[in-house]
Amino acid sequence: MKNLIIVESPAKARTISTFLSKDYKVIASKGHIRDLPKSTFGITINDESGDLVPKYSIPRDVNPVVKELKKLSKEAETVFIATDEDREGEAIGYHIAMAIGKEPTSLPRIVFHEITKSAIQHALDNPRKIDMDSVDAQQTRRMLDRIVGYKLSPLLASKIQKGLSAGRVQSSTLKIVIEREREIKAFIPEEFWTIDALFEKNIEASIYDYNGLKIDKLTIKNEADAKEIVDCAKSEEFIVLSLEKSKRKTKTPPPFMTSTLQQSASTQLGFSPKKTMMVAQKLYEGVKTDKGTMGVITYMRTDSLNLAKEAVSSARDYILDNYGEKYLPEKPKVYSSKSKGAQEAHEAIRPTMVEFDVALASNYLSADELKLYKLIYTRFLACQMTEAQMESQSLMFKGDKCTFKASGRKLLFDGFYRVTGHSDKDKLLPELTKGQSVSMDDIKDAQHFTEPAPRYNEASLIKKLESLGIGRPSTYAPTVTTLQTRKYIEIDKKRIVPTEIAFTVIDMLQSHFPEIVDSGFTSNMEEKLDEVAEGNTNWQSILKEFYTPFMQKVEDGKKNIKSLKVAIPTGESCPKCEAELLLRKGRYGEFIACSNFPKCKYTKNTDGTEVEGPEETDEKCEKCNSMMVIKNSKRGKFLACSAYPKCKNAKSLEAMKELTVPCPECGGKLQEREGKRGKFFGCINYPKCKFIANFEPVDKKCPECDYTMGKKTLKDGEVFVCFKCKHKISASE
Repeated sequence: MKNLIIVESPAKARTISTFLSKDYKVIASKGHIRDLPKSTFGITINDESGDLVPKYSIPRDVNPVVKELKKLSKEAETVFIATDEDREGEAIGYHIAMAIGKEPTSLPRIVFHEITKSAIQHALDNPRKIDMDSVDAQQTRRMLDRIVGYKLSPLLASKIQKGLSAGRVQSSTLKIVIEREREIKAFIPEEFWTIDALFEKNIEASIYDYNGLKIDKLTIKNEADAKEIVDCAKSEEFIVLSLEKSKRKTKTPPPFMTSTLQQSASTQLGFSPKKTMMVAQKLYEGVKTDKGTMGVITYMRTDSLNLAKEAVSSARDYILDNYGEKYLPEKPKVYSSKSKGAQEAHEAIRPTMVEFDVALASNYLSADELKLYKLIYTRFLACQMTEAQMESQSLMFKGDKCTFKASGRKLLFDGFYRVTGHSDKDKLLPELTKGQSVSMDDIKDAQHFTEPAPRYNEASLIKKLESLGIGRPSTYAPTVTTLQTRKYIEIDKKRIVPTEIAFTVIDMLQSHFPEIVDSGFTSNMEEKLDEVAEGNTNWQSILKEFYTPFMQKVEDGKKNIKSLKVAIPTGESCPKCEAELLLRKGRYGEFIACSNFPKCKYTKNTDGTEVEGPEETDEKCEKCNSMMVIKNSKRGKFLACSAYPKCKNAKSLEAMKELTVPCPECGGKLQEREGKRGKFFGCINYPKCKFIANFEPVDKKCPECDYTMGKKTLKDGEVFVCFKCKHKISASE
């Protein structure tokens, strides 16, 4: 063996191995092999310089990997570091070198944005050194997070309750969620009315102005005002005041970067950010194709919109060959990121081979991989196609006092919609003559109330974080996951709901550590980390500037922050075990509980009424034969096994609805079921058959692939959607 190449992932190692001769051996470090220890703070202060010094250690379970790396590195003539090209990858490469006893800057460092034979060969021909500025930026982030996490979390635990944690990015993100929740709770609905009319030729129009006053959304405040306008309109005769047409172009969307991919995968595929990155990792690291194993997308952690010239050229050739000249712009389209710290040397997320289209990919990818690949592939092609062209139509009907406006649209040229699809149907207005009399066939008024901004979902929260400059591509998904794991948020019907304890934590941090939850401070810190990575700022100066005042606040907090733990003795004894009863605070308010919890689980309300326990039933659990009981949840009562938590069987009290449509996979019966995120439809042969549908399957076959379709209600009406190829048909068709 002449050459050793060290990567992070075994899958990545296997793929790269297929491209190289026997002179190369590719091995995986399996991620980080050195890190700050979990059991101790892991940072010391140098007495002379005052520098903060990280004390890295090699976890015990990683020792066998390090031992093998050391052995192979001694046998090799050349050791290449081939970790991912971002700060995290650069730091992993640095720690690998340190662990095997090599000077980090002495080892050749190879980088690539895609795992293909040509990309790997180009990287081997053009090695560089480990970028110590990027390593220092990653070390700074890691140490800042350690300082906040290991010094602030114990304070929260001592002042509020055990198990709480704080984090530099995590806490500022949680504050955003809390602020939205408080905005929703404080919102006061405002009444308004709309008035819509139906004119001849089935033209739908809305009130535009009345008595010279333009009608905006909140202009009509009450029923009396609405009735006045309706009565007036009924008595009037109308003519066509104007018919205007205007053309507009719809810009092509930019290629994906990490944040936009996570947002689109969430809204279009229902993927969580964590799932999106897991699936993307597989597509990047290697897929078996007819040309061998190779990565089919470029690196998926990026904030760049840059595209390689060769990739753009291939896309343009493909567009010309498959769609024709009118779909190809005169010049290649170039996109640039708005993010200050965007690394334009990196690339946007794109397919590595444009000839590996969705039809071909369907032969090699799993269902989830294909969904995400199709999203990436079509966006990449779309970003290099011509704009779509629409015609907007506006028709005004004028009475004596009332004017109504009807709007229409027409797709003149589909452009990039040819590959991405377009849900809006043409809504054409008839050709009428100015001054022509028209009759009103019907008119209706409707009461409405303004609504608060919706709770964030994972996609909209990531979009908010990106707009505020909080975090970077590698941190979006882990931040949301951490908040869930720490029980600060719950995902209810795809919306993020903060738990009761989250309010208490944010209130304390806001009062005593405002910079930790301040989005401006967190964003500014990200910019400083960018400056370290660019070699413009010393990393130790950032750590010192933060550490000293922060630690002083922690020490002050230990003495001066009032404990928020609510466990006040009531002077009563528990009727079950005679231990003292305590007044505690839970997510639903105050309650009284036994101090001998969890051995004794006696609880009662503050008014003295006992908390109702589970209601017994005659039904037995089909999994463990214990008795089933009726319990309460946020969504109402449900059946659960009395042996919980040993047996976690639970089901709806309502009888399961059986469909007449057979399972498209095995022909078995389909049932309506209740899950954590609401109702869904599944096969009775689960787990042998894992068919699942989020909306009801119907007895209708897809005209494209002959698979079962389901009926779904969208804003524009009901549609039939294929569960396999996602082809849509309007129910009206």
